[in-house]
Amino acid sequence: MFYRPQDGHGLPHNPFNAIVTPRPIGWISTRGADGSDNLAPYSFFNAVAYEPPQVMFASTSAKPDRDGTKDSVSNIRETGVFCVNIVEFAMKDVMNQTSGPWDREIDEFELAGIEKAACDTIACSRVAAAPANLECKLTQIVQLPGEANFTVFGEVTGIHLRDDCLIDGEFDVLRFNPLTRMGYRDYSVVREKFSLKRPGD
Repeated sequence: MFYRPQDGHGLPHNPFNAIVTPRPIGWISTRGADGSDNLAPYSFFNAVAYEPPQVMFASTSAKPDRDGTKDSVSNIRETGVFCVNIVEFAMKDVMNQTSGPWDREIDEFELAGIEKAACDTIACSRVAAAPANLECKLTQIVQLPGEANFTVFGEVTGIHLRDDCLIDGEFDVLRFNPLTRMGYRDYSVVREKFSLKRPGD
């Protein structure tokens, strides 16, 4: 099968998200200029640089009260900061609860019963029990082709690692099993890992 996206795929559901998988989930916490907290998951998320450490996430839909985007991007425009909370398998249900199209006045931490903790380098809340949190200062927001496609880039200014995930000096993902996004309504979980040595190492 071959298709041009501009012509449509002719399938019951768009296969694009099922092709680019698995994708890590960035559970993005933000705070508006009015002090309100927001928490929402994004599967167009990844780390993009080591020195200095930088991450990105993309928002691809809009709410009518948020000037062509969603709460997360709107809050980041106002305050210039955000926190990436890493999602473990055990948090799948509360993460999913925060993905709903909630009104801007809703605090998803409270909605899903998630404990907050204060960030250290930015004025923002984080998921207290997450395996890791990346505190970020906005570097740029890039508008991509499409009506509501925005990519947010941030420099990581503080990192929290849960103590039980540090094994022999390494951050061990098998201690918490990262949740990953597949296509359609599907998810997966990391339960195995192996190492490869690069040529020349």
